[in-house]
Amino acid sequence: GASQKKGHSARILSPEESERLTKDRVLVSEFKQLKLEKEAQKNWDLFYKRNSTNFFKDRHWTTREFKELKACREVADQKLTILEAGCGVGNCLFPLLQEDSNIFAYACDFSPRAVEYVKKNALYNTERCKVFQCDLTKDDLLDNIPADSVDVVTLIFVLSAIHPDKMHLVLKNIYKVLKPGKCVLFRDYGLYDHAMLRFKSGSKLGENFYVRQDGTRSYFFTEEFLSQLFKAEGYEEVVNEYVQRETVNRKEELCVPRVFLQSKFLKP
Repeated sequence: GASQKKGHSARILSPEESERLTKDRVLVSEFKQLKLEKEAQKNWDLFYKRNSTNFFKDRHWTTREFKELKACREVADQKLTILEAGCGVGNCLFPLLQEDSNIFAYACDFSPRAVEYVKKNALYNTERCKVFQCDLTKDDLLDNIPADSVDVVTLIFVLSAIHPDKMHLVLKNIYKVLKPGKCVLFRDYGLYDHAMLRFKSGSKLGENFYVRQDGTRSYFFTEEFLSQLFKAEGYEEVVNEYVQRETVNRKEELCVPRVFLQSKFLKP
């Protein structure tokens, strides 16, 4: 079973969790941090080599959670142009294209291997989507997408994989292709998510920033940090809240607290 609540309050830690996080102060060495930054693309490419297209489930929840994917139309059959920034192997992209025949999608990913998987998918159709490899922190989206042409951008479990010092570059890049009055739909890991609490000592890169055993990294967002990040690049906040889910495994008597940040920011 699972229960879910949304709101502006961060998850409250148990005394044991709090003590464990307080004790974990040792940061990964600067040398290793620079190496991880340099090898970020290689590590994600290896991740997709190991997991192929099997790691993430198809995300059929996006239209349920983000009504804007339908609501941003002025008329029922209006064609929408979307950008999926950080598309992985297409787990969000293909369900959307199947559900809605009036969408044209741009999609990009950091990993060349992930982009190849998208292109090899039987559902990939160049009349309905254009996929390309892109490092959102430095490759100009305008090389592939006209300025002010996109109705909605999805940024789902992408920003957390990027170094916090470079996150603003992604938002600046996206801003250029988004139409005025249109939105970025965001969902990513929130502060004190179960995944954050599971990191072993020696995995910490900085505040709320960790490295997994495979070299991929993950940042855990607070509502305030995300709000400041978007507003500094000229966006307006529409919705920005924690989604707290408790998944209960009754057989093993385990309660898994998941915390995400789900938000919507507008380009004025």
